[in-house]
This record gives sequence, structure tokens and C-alpha cells, in this order.
Amino acid sequence: MKKYLLSILFTAIAMPLSMAGGTNEAEPKVVSFGEGGIVKMIYDARQRPQAVYLNDKLHIVFNGEGRLKENKNSKRKAEARPMAVTYDPDSGEFSETVALAETFSADHHDGPVIWADLEEKLHVFYGWHHDLGTHLVSDKAGSIGSSRDDWSESTAPSPKMSYQWMSRIYDDKQLVFFRTDGHYSSWTYRITSDNGKTWERPEHDVLDLDLHLGKDTDWSTYTAKEVSKDGNYLHLGFVAYDDYKRPVSPQEIASGELDIRRMQNPLYGNRVPSNYKYNLYYVKIDLRTHEAVNDKGEVLQTPIDRETANSQCMIWDTEWRGGGIIPTIRVDEDDQVSFLHNISDVKHEKSLSYHYVRRVNEKWKRTRITNSNHHWNSGHITETDDGVLHAYLLKGEGYLNVTGDMDRYGGGAIEEWTSTDMGNTWKKERRLFQDVNQYSGWKYNNIQSVERPDGSIVDGMLLFYGWKDGNAPEAKAFLLHDE
Repeated sequence: MKKYLLSILFTAIAMPLSMAGGTNEAEPKVVSFGEGGIVKMIYDARQRPQAVYLNDKLHIVFNGEGRLKENKNSKRKAEARPMAVTYDPDSGEFSETVALAETFSADHHDGPVIWADLEEKLHVFYGWHHDLGTHLVSDKAGSIGSSRDDWSESTAPSPKMSYQWMSRIYDDKQLVFFRTDGHYSSWTYRITSDNGKTWERPEHDVLDLDLHLGKDTDWSTYTAKEVSKDGNYLHLGFVAYDDYKRPVSPQEIASGELDIRRMQNPLYGNRVPSNYKYNLYYVKIDLRTHEAVNDKGEVLQTPIDRETANSQCMIWDTEWRGGGIIPTIRVDEDDQVSFLHNISDVKHEKSLSYHYVRRVNEKWKRTRITNSNHHWNSGHITETDDGVLHAYLLKGEGYLNVTGDMDRYGGGAIEEWTSTDMGNTWKKERRLFQDVNQYSGWKYNNIQSVERPDGSIVDGMLLFYGWKDGNAPEAKAFLLHDE
């Protein structure tokens, strides 16, 4: 495989303490890697992580070696395959990349996630979207090897998974949270205590919004998740929408056409883009007992259907304001939850804003931070030891002009905004890449932190991807790394 030499760009931005590891004022470097990235080369907040920091090395997976499909009429214009690479922060060098599959896929959901077990072996899930995917385990601890031959297949947690999300939990067990099948299917989790050889499940799935609603709805959800610092609880923030894409009523079946009235947004009076997701709901799961409670501590029957979600779990009735991407969830040392939510404004569906949502004196409070240019912009929020909140947001002028396949899920410049008063007021600190001519005109998306196997965040690192040509699978992945 071609060795991807790093491209280090010394930028004129000063890192916040969360990224500078304390008082170190050295300028950060932005390291680019990977070639041939397609849409969601580095995935959004629904499917993670794409990196694990183990024994002073960073192991990263991504969708790469992209190529245009021969079928030009396909919805998805490019295909790629899962790749792995290791970054050495001390030397600033990348290993050779390893292709983890021979086959290519045009479905970005098939992209990989990575985690490390107690024996320090690396695990990768890929190809999980409405189907049985692949679970790989590295043959050697802490190593991606030099080829696919240095990995072995292991047990599948479930016959089907979509949007798999990994986290270490109590007693050093490992959790995977996922959707069980298509858009309006349920969400649940599995737990392993033997490094992924066997997987235990709760008696009931957690969420199933379309349960009990009959055949004329396809109520669906996307879910933000985070584990408490002690690993005992799983915090969920989720949104809801009727994924109405198939003829279900007798009239529709007879005509073969959808009733477009069902697809209208009553606030805006027309059909909004990409099936906007509405409201914000919260549920807390005790991972030892599998008991689910709402923000008031009331026990909920699982799986949670739409009626229960609306009556007992809703923390923000958005009144038909919506968004595409799930909110980013943050859990602090006191197990208090807050969210960064990208949602449309009242007056127009293509005018959006980022909001900080948190609980103050037993009530949920929302503060607008700044505008957003797309409903699929996936930002990131963190807090430093001094109590300052740092939000990394994707920004652009107006609603994103979609020039090609790469632009379908948002993107923009990255700005850092901070709050020193617990989220009540915010100010812009800087725009990343502002003075870097090499990446002039590029868009970025899907910002995520870098974590250790136990889920603790590595100070000084953020992972995301970017692209310039909206019609070509030529994205790169980026690591913001402060030495």
C-alpha cells in the first residue's frame, strides 16, 4: 500500500486549553492523511468512534480509496472501502495504510468504527447497514498489521446493525449501541465481557417509535449517546420523524404515488429537505439493570414508543422546527447532560442555528450560539478544566450550495466558539484554516474527539474530514494535533 506521508500545516490559531493540554502555547499542527475519501469518510455523530488512542499511538479507520461508480444514474456516485492507519504523535509519521476489505461499497453507512479490548487488540466493525457486516480483530495487540491477513473475523453482536456506536462501560465491559434494521426499526445495545467473543442483550429494545402505530406511519429516530464517567449509565438524546417514503394507504397503493400532503411541514407550509427530524427527547439507561428513566427519574416501559416519548421523554418541543443530524451530547463529571443542537429557525426551513441545551434548576434551557449553513453539519462540544465550553461549529454563507455528491450532507468552515458562563453567552474565538492557502475553498464536517479505550478524551486532538471538489471522491481526513 502507498504510504501516506503527513502534510503538516502550522496554522496561526491559538489552541484552547482543551486542545493545548494545559498551558502549552505552541502552535498546533493540522495533519492530513488518507486519499480518495467519499461522503462521510469520517462519520458523523451517529456512528463512532473512528479512532482509538492506545499506548501512545493513534489508530484510525476511514472510508478511502474512493472511485466513481460506473453507474452514473446511481444516487450514490462513488464507492470506497474501509482503511486503517496508525499515527505516531512523537515522530509525526503515519504507517502504511491497510485495506480491511477487498470489496468496495457505495453505501457510506458501511464505513468502519474501531475500539480496543482489554488485551489491547483492535476491533473494527464495517459493512453493517440493514445487513450482516464484518467484525475484525487484530491478530497482534496494538497493531493494524500490514494487510488484511493480519486480522481475523470474530462474533457478530447481532444479525443486523446500523449506526454502531462503541463505548467502554462498567467492569471494563464493552457496549455497542445500534439500530436493528431499517429507518423505522428499533434501537438497542449489546454488551460483551469477553473481548467481543459473546454478546449479551437486554430483555427489551430501548426505542421503537413506530411500535403500535399501524401500517400508515414510519416513525423513526436517530440517537445521540454517551456513557457516564463511571460506566454505569447510558445517556440518550434522540429526535423523531415520519420517514414516509413508501405507499401504504389504499389510495397510494392503487396509484403507486405517495400522498405529498403527508410530507408537508405545517410550520413552513411545504416539504422540507431530507425529512427533518423534530423535537429533542432524553432517556437514561441503567446498564446494570437495563432500567430506563426520563429526566425526572420516572421509570419507562421499553421499548419506548412515540406516545411514551412525546408524553414522558420530550425535553424540547421544537414545534416543527427540525434538523438532519442528531445533537452532540456531552456528559460532565457530575453526570449532567447537555447538547449542541443544529436546528432550523422559525421563519424559514433553510435558516438554521446552533443551540446549547442544558438543564438549569430542573428546567431545560436553550441558548442560541450562532447560525448554521446546513442541517447535516455535525459539530462538537467540550469543556476544559477551567469551566470554559468550546463548541466547534461548521459555518458558511447562506444555505450550502450543493454542487455535487460530496456536498449532500453539509459542510463548511470550522469555527471555535466559547462560553465562560456555563453556556449563557457565546463568542467566536477563531476560524480554523483561515490563513492556510493550501486548503482555500475546502469544506469540512463531522468533528469528533479522540478517545482512549476507556472513553477518556485525549487532550490536543480532534478528527474530521474535508473536501474541495463536490463531484469527486477526493476527500482527506484531518487530525488537529497539538504537541
